[in-house]
Amino acid sequence: MTSTAEHVHDLVGIGFGPSNLALAIALREEGGDLDAVFLERQPAFGWHRGMLIEGTTMQVSFLKDLATMRNPSSSFSFLHYLKERGRLVDFINHKTMFPSRLEFHDYLEWAAARFTDQVEYGTEVLAVRPVVEDGAVVACEIVATKDGETVVRRARNLVIATGLEPAVPAGIALGDRVWHSHELLRRLPGLRGPRRLLVLGAGQSGAEVVDHLHQSYPDTEVCAVFAKYGYTPADDSSFANRIFDPAAVDHFHYAPEDVKRMLLDYHGSTNYSVVDLDLIDELYRRVYQEKVQGKERLRILNVSRVLDLTEHADGVSALVEYLPTGERTVLEADALVCATGYRSRDPLGMLGDLAAHCVRRPDGGPDIARDYRIATAPEVRCGIYLQGATERTHGLGSTLLSNTAVRAGEIVQSLVRARRLVTV
Repeated sequence: MTSTAEHVHDLVGIGFGPSNLALAIALREEGGDLDAVFLERQPAFGWHRGMLIEGTTMQVSFLKDLATMRNPSSSFSFLHYLKERGRLVDFINHKTMFPSRLEFHDYLEWAAARFTDQVEYGTEVLAVRPVVEDGAVVACEIVATKDGETVVRRARNLVIATGLEPAVPAGIALGDRVWHSHELLRRLPGLRGPRRLLVLGAGQSGAEVVDHLHQSYPDTEVCAVFAKYGYTPADDSSFANRIFDPAAVDHFHYAPEDVKRMLLDYHGSTNYSVVDLDLIDELYRRVYQEKVQGKERLRILNVSRVLDLTEHADGVSALVEYLPTGERTVLEADALVCATGYRSRDPLGMLGDLAAHCVRRPDGGPDIARDYRIATAPEVRCGIYLQGATERTHGLGSTLLSNTAVRAGEIVQSLVRARRLVTV
């Protein structure tokens, strides 16, 4: 067993995706001498690698990077990355606010490479335990495993940023021929001359998967299956995008519960189950052109659902129902891709006995303060912060890049204030 429990860090971060990477940057720029270490399950930095499809672009401005919204002069900005890579002028001439997803991932890796001394990759957290002294919880003890050995870390503050987990429709089990879209690029090399591929989902990922498969396999029939009549355009208009402004977090957090629900309902079209209009138009163009040519290889099975799915050695058998009439059709396919989105992990699930000290809202979720600190009982002196899974308390931007830089700065300022109170 490797134990460093005798040393108490100011902060241990669980996960090292964009959220905790932005936090590490803010700590370096604003956090003074706060001592932090991050534990990441992946063997190296990676963010949605399975969907780094060539030609896909970010859906947020490059200015909403890891630092600019908090500190426009940061050396961790996307513009600074471009300067170091020798592409700043070229990017300006490109006349776009939305870099490719591949380029933005390279930017994230570039930033993460400057924190190798603070990140323990290949480390999976197994448990979090309270450290109790004289009846007070004074620290968290994080138990993890790395290379078959147990690693123990202690911290005065914990920041949980474990990201989202893939969502799969009820009754569908992932397998060798049934994948979630986050595995797409890893799985595709195993396909050999597929005859038909099915894609579930009507959001951006679903449309991108359909587009990629249709272009990559020119002899393959690609069937998109979803319950809508058609793909819904994303509302990325200037006024609607204000829901992602930093000030909107204040408005949302302090609003009455009925107003919170209203705002989430009104502005779901900015993020959920929606697609960029240019991609919608392109897919429709292909469907129409194939009808003209008499060879319909791209099929949109709208207003439909998969009632039953059976996986076998060579593919899947899907029972698809057309909802208006109830007509059912069995489709044999080489594989089925669930582009059915993600859901937040239970933020209290890994806290063990510490979860009993956390205050819950009426809906059962944790009560989270404006500074992203989970409300706890009076005997808890250590801070437990949450990045992600805060949509119900902080609004739509909680799982997106839009407020990542600002949120990281707010958490750092909270940590600094808490430390000052302890040392006074």
